[in-house]
Amino acid sequence: TWKWVVGPMFLYLCERLVRFWRSQQKVVITKVVIHPFKTIELQMMKKGFKMEVGQYIFVKCPAVSKLEWHPFTLTSAPEEDYFSIHVRIVGDWTEGLFNACGCDKQEFQEAWKLPKIAVDGPFGTASEDVFSYEIVMLVGAGIGVTPFASVLKSVWYKYCHDATNLKLKKIYFYWLCRDTHAFEWFADLLQSLEAQMQERNNAEFLSYNIYLTGWDESQATHFAVHHEEEKDVITGLKQKTLYGRPNWENEFKTIAGQHPGSRIGVFLCGPEGLADTLNKQSISNSEADPRGVHFIFNKENF
Repeated sequence: TWKWVVGPMFLYLCERLVRFWRSQQKVVITKVVIHPFKTIELQMMKKGFKMEVGQYIFVKCPAVSKLEWHPFTLTSAPEEDYFSIHVRIVGDWTEGLFNACGCDKQEFQEAWKLPKIAVDGPFGTASEDVFSYEIVMLVGAGIGVTPFASVLKSVWYKYCHDATNLKLKKIYFYWLCRDTHAFEWFADLLQSLEAQMQERNNAEFLSYNIYLTGWDESQATHFAVHHEEEKDVITGLKQKTLYGRPNWENEFKTIAGQHPGSRIGVFLCGPEGLADTLNKQSISNSEADPRGVHFIFNKENF
């Protein structure tokens, strides 16, 4: 038995030693941003840190817990001079991090008062393959939109600096949320991208659809009253928020009709049920002919 156990145990100990060594490397928190609906953004710097779009890291805050490591998707782009995560306050550990960063206080916090942070990673995900396709569908459900913040930022940086060498030509972005509060922090990024694309006369590069999957009668009345306004009442975007859930069969058929003969990457960060639906649609809407349209499904689950 020991011959079968000693190998895996040796690999496990090596992994723990590497993680311990990484946790001792200095990480500097350069900025803490408080977003609406108890979401905070931590911007950090670490010597030798290199990332790709959509990757994630493990974070430990000794001031909260000396043993707990928690995974968070990076929301910054590789082109930026820092890396960042967005943390929604939904449990004891995140509440402790919120308080340790001084977010519960009204006065401005000095940098030296911010807690020490240990970072392990980054680690790869399916989202890294976004730039391998000319056409992509990005689907985020709730907080699963975080990897696509990194993707959209990076696409914009690449588009501004050298659009001719960018293989990616069209993005279809879908975001599904249960409540209006979840829109607030990410809508700022979409507003910026929307304005900049219009300035460059290429508003068609990014096509996005935001779906609100839960609302009550009073909210519905309020939305109906303001429906004719130029900008959406929830997000402030020109693209109006849609209500309910997408008809995925129609969406896939429409995109397949607009891009015949293309390999289309479908990227999801969301629940397993939605993954099953998108996987079935990707298979059923791909043609048997190698020269026809093909949907390639990639997923991250949470």
